[in-house]
Amino acid sequence: MSFTMARTTMSLSQTVVTAERSRPERASNAPASIATVAGAPPAPMGRIVAVRPINSGERVAADNGKAGTIRRMNREQYDRIEDNPFLGVKNNPLSTFSIDVDRASYTNVRRFLQGSTRPPKDAVRIEEFINYFPYQLPEPRGNDPVSISSEVIAAPWQPQHKLVRVALQAKRIETANLPPNNLVFLLDVSGSMNEWNKLPLVKQALRLLVDQLRPQDRVAIVTYAGAAGLVLPSTSGDEKVRILSALDRLEAGGSTAGGAGIDLAYRTAREHFLPNGNNRVILATDGDFNVGPSSDSELERMVEQRRREGTYLTVLGFGTGNYQASKMEKLAKVGNGNAAYVDNISEARKVLVEEMGATLLTVANDVKLQVEFNPAAVQAYRLIGYENRLLATEDFNDDTKDAGDIGAGHQVTALYEVVPVGVRGTVNIRGIDSLRYVTPDRSMGAPASGGADELLFVKLRYKRPGQSTSQLMSHAVPSRTVRASQDMRFVSAVASFGMLLRDSEYKGNSSAAQVLEQARAALGEDIGGYRAEFVQLVERWRALGVTAGERR
Repeated sequence: MSFTMARTTMSLSQTVVTAERSRPERASNAPASIATVAGAPPAPMGRIVAVRPINSGERVAADNGKAGTIRRMNREQYDRIEDNPFLGVKNNPLSTFSIDVDRASYTNVRRFLQGSTRPPKDAVRIEEFINYFPYQLPEPRGNDPVSISSEVIAAPWQPQHKLVRVALQAKRIETANLPPNNLVFLLDVSGSMNEWNKLPLVKQALRLLVDQLRPQDRVAIVTYAGAAGLVLPSTSGDEKVRILSALDRLEAGGSTAGGAGIDLAYRTAREHFLPNGNNRVILATDGDFNVGPSSDSELERMVEQRRREGTYLTVLGFGTGNYQASKMEKLAKVGNGNAAYVDNISEARKVLVEEMGATLLTVANDVKLQVEFNPAAVQAYRLIGYENRLLATEDFNDDTKDAGDIGAGHQVTALYEVVPVGVRGTVNIRGIDSLRYVTPDRSMGAPASGGADELLFVKLRYKRPGQSTSQLMSHAVPSRTVRASQDMRFVSAVASFGMLLRDSEYKGNSSAAQVLEQARAALGEDIGGYRAEFVQLVERWRALGVTAGERR
């Protein structure tokens, strides 16, 4: 058997060799803010390691003359996430955060589970799990670009607590009524993309989008691999044969110069800028920016400047081994776009066809939520997810602070676990010491100046595209719990599963059996089969032998 060999000549702190099916853990050399997937120890100095793509579990002769298992290089990285804690209402009456419409975490974790592999817990972003699925939400009224709705039930994993759902529904726009598109496909054709689930899948995915283009739309193709190049000048959407032919000719090879490619893509978009249209760069990559201006800060500054000029960025992640989740998300965030992870052609169809309006057209910029809790009803609360989207209280009214954007038809759900006044001993509340004479819930139970029957009050700020001044919306949430809707039962099941995957200290009595029972009872119409697929993923996870009490 022949295979490519490489002798390590660098220090051990510079390389991590992993087995794809091994359990992820923190690498000793990883920065404090980064969790690196690492499931096997690096080879000692002078050892020979295989670096070509191989099948996991493939047996070969190791350098000690005995049979061994090749471990493939895996450079995937995820920012460390610390679960939001419970906060006391007395000292923290307001919760402020930016919305997040990304769903990449769910499809990325799906890839792990479908490969019978446990995902790293920092790959799990619960808000992106919840927001992956479509729900029945009220449409916006009048000229409002979004609607706000809510629901309150008993928390399934801690019945003494309440689970509050705050949901946003963006205005839907039919594809035929979308403004003209000025699109630039920015495609990574470096050597790392030469795998079936990378460039070949990129080409299949973009063919789906090309099929949706109208005569008033335009598309150009820019590639990068060591150097950037314009493969297809901006071309009318009715010249589909020409566009598809350019896609078909693409091949992978070379190193990655992502920064140069982004610069050329934005210049191409600017040359054909549509003042009343959707100007957007669509980046497809595995995230391996390893040559040129590769630091996050350099790339982000470039993308931010182009965003201010009116060209937004959508980021599509592909493949395994090099996927840089945090980098993809940061680029999309500063580019006023969204990030998605495409693991199969069905997901490509969901992102680029079924949700084309949400992916391509922004209807509200800098969307922020601020929730005020009624101290007469709530003693503590916890925001589930959105750990990297938290804002300072004063940022809510500061129109210079950037926040997330929402596309046509997008839905956003935020969950709060609430500890009602009078409930004792279920949580430790951050910021409040144990009191000798007064219980925390009584000290915080002063009458509210607002409605006595309200649990909390939601405020939302957004800007219409092209405007610099935000507008305000609000929504009061009553204290009473109701019989859980089908959507709410499913949302709570997804949240429970996310906490189990993260082995969260807040998972309460969550279990795989409980998640499966809730999800199966809330499948509903399930157009697209996404909920049924979720049930299958939970079953796969349970089959791995993971229990609710296991600690990573």
